[in-house]
Amino acid sequence: MDESHSPLLVEVDASENLNDLLAARVSSTPDRVVVERWADGTWSPLTAREFDAEIVAAAKGLVARGVRPGDRVGIMSRTRYEWSLLDWATWAVGAVPVPLYETSSAEQVAWILTDSDVSLLVVETPAHAAVVAEVADQAPSLREVLVLDDGAVRELVAGGREVDDAEVARRRSLAVRDDVATIIYTSGTTGRPKGVELTHGNFAVLTTNAVEKLNVVVQSPNARTLLFMPLAHVFARFVHVLTIPAGAVLGHWPDTKTLVEGIGSFRPTFILSVPRVFEKVYNSAEQKAAAGGKGGIFQRAAKTSIVYSRALDTPRGPSPWLRLQHKVADVLVLSKLRKVLGGQVEWAISGGAPLGERLGHFYRGAGIRVLEGYGLTETTAPATVNLPERTKIGTVGPALPGTALRIAADGEVEIKGIQVFRGYHDNAQATAEAMTDGWFRTGDLGTIDDEGFLRITGRKKEIIVTAGGKNVAPNVLEDRLRGHPLVSQVVVVGDQRPFIGALITLDPEGVPGWLTAHGKPAMSLEEAAKDPDVLASLDRAVERTNKAVSRAESIRKYRILDRDLTIADGYLTPKLSVRRTEVLKDFAADVDALYAEEHQEH
Repeated sequence: MDESHSPLLVEVDASENLNDLLAARVSSTPDRVVVERWADGTWSPLTAREFDAEIVAAAKGLVARGVRPGDRVGIMSRTRYEWSLLDWATWAVGAVPVPLYETSSAEQVAWILTDSDVSLLVVETPAHAAVVAEVADQAPSLREVLVLDDGAVRELVAGGREVDDAEVARRRSLAVRDDVATIIYTSGTTGRPKGVELTHGNFAVLTTNAVEKLNVVVQSPNARTLLFMPLAHVFARFVHVLTIPAGAVLGHWPDTKTLVEGIGSFRPTFILSVPRVFEKVYNSAEQKAAAGGKGGIFQRAAKTSIVYSRALDTPRGPSPWLRLQHKVADVLVLSKLRKVLGGQVEWAISGGAPLGERLGHFYRGAGIRVLEGYGLTETTAPATVNLPERTKIGTVGPALPGTALRIAADGEVEIKGIQVFRGYHDNAQATAEAMTDGWFRTGDLGTIDDEGFLRITGRKKEIIVTAGGKNVAPNVLEDRLRGHPLVSQVVVVGDQRPFIGALITLDPEGVPGWLTAHGKPAMSLEEAAKDPDVLASLDRAVERTNKAVSRAESIRKYRILDRDLTIADGYLTPKLSVRRTEVLKDFAADVDALYAEEHQEH
């Protein structure tokens, strides 16, 4: 099948905006909890009425500081309650929030502030304010910078006490469905970020229809989710809007290094994340078991979980013997994993990169159904997602309501529908290049099966063509190999080379646990990169990875880089995608060495 359409389930009036979405929640369930705020080691609930009152108070502060309808308000912070508060407060005054990653460089900050004409900027810390100060002279529209850690919200509330509530009520009704709600700058793996203009309708129509389609996941009576992805990213932004029409409770957790603690205390019923988090949770559980002398038990339970999940997709289902094995695995291992995740998680939605079938089956077998989806900044996050009633692990699901998919002649995935952006900010040429007769060209390659399920097979610009003329999609190999606990990042290489190779970085968090679990002494990453047991484990991982592809596409050699790839170094985007061009440029000598070492295996 080359094309697939999914009809719209819920209409949204053309005169409505995101404020109407929140108003409906406040009106229908004013005394039900809408958000829980983490402070002093405990979660404090806020009802819809209380949350709305805080939004209005902050909005009055924005009015008092001269923010007008249509103005741009920048938010540069980690994921925290105040981020959501300011987002809704900015919409309440008819202005346009512009997110900036808290990891942004001074150059990136300067570009976003000037390109979008931000007039008021709220940052999280004095350190962020210092970065902004470096480039403030390049941003003539920027009038004021407020700092959350220095009491920015208190300042806004105090300054807005004289503003009439009626002014906020008036402004809340100004925007219509087709007006710009936010400008999100693509983190981009190449070139200068482009400002993606997303409308009130993009968010409102998509979230209300997604809620209808995913109802059992996001609308159960005790539905709650913990947001830990950066709110500057479209996926997290979609989630924090989605919880409003869903009637779910939202929590925020700023530090992914203590994520297990956050999830354990908040006890979400559904999680939305990128695959790297699911990989880390699995690897951490495996290493903890091994360190306690129960590595074998964990591995047998994990294998049983995967086999059991695969059997669920067969006509006859799991055999009685397999069901018994699965019950034992659940008692010994799988139930403990669910407990670590708070004990209430039934569903997870994964996006941003391919999850991999092994992990998808493991989690489903462990009682957490991972619904893999697909989308981009330009599609307000999801365009497709697997459904509670019909999941095909290894695919990213069918089109969401109001969405059409098609595969172009060259294999590129194209999308048309309710979530497709209005255009790139002040960049008509880039907008025209991205669209074909109303269809957005994603840059990804894929196929659609006879039931309308989309499978992503690679990124158009990243296809490697070997010297022998073989076309290779690197992400298939990278995603599988990156699942190993020793591995942090993988960059597959081989363009115009005689065979496929890989650059690998060791995981600073994963290596110590692996060494302990294997009865080895502590060592530096440099020492680990030369350790025979570490290398033997990586060899086996490469061997397993290669089973997914043909001989011509397989990794023949790999090289361990002397450092990890990080956001700070410019080698990863904030959503942890590798900036391939930067890596290949800066590590060209390592790539050359890979092909010069004909006699070596590492």
